Amino acid sequence: MSSILKTIDVDAPVSAVYNQWTQFEEFPHFMSGVESITQRDDTHLHWRVSVGGVEREFDAEITEQHPDERVAWRSIDGPEHAGVVTFHRVSDDETRVTLQLDWDPEGVVENVGALLQFDDLQVANDLKKFKELIEAQGRESGAWRGDVDREPDATGR
Repeated sequence: MSSILKTIDVDAPVSAVYNQWTQFEEFPHFMSGVESITQRDDTHLHWRVSVGGVEREFDAEITEQHPDERVAWRSIDGPEHAGVVTFHRVSDDETRVTLQLDWDPEGVVENVGALLQFDDLQVANDLKKFKELIEAQGRESGAWRGDVDREPDATGR
């Protein structure tokens, strides 16, 4: 399993940054390798990605979502991955975004990329493009402010 943890400060209010992140179908505008995301309902997404020339499709489920705080997800088929993005108010006009991804690289290209930390660089670049997108727009392009509570695991936590 490969893990990535990246943080970036965005010059925009926390609500605008969070709202923009919830526009999953716009991820291809700032996330390299993401061909498309289709939001099927409030908690289910279908992804089409191309990584190192390898195309994949998979479904993911939002497992927890709290406005202006966090969005967590996990794959429910296809390549195994999970992640959480948190939003921290630094000031009225600045937000710290922290993204943690855990994924299981498949095949030679992905394993070599993980070993050489190319995936770390890609995530850092994608966060930088997200920052540039929201700062250039001056506002979010939409919002989903729903709440999704994390379900307890087998231990009841």
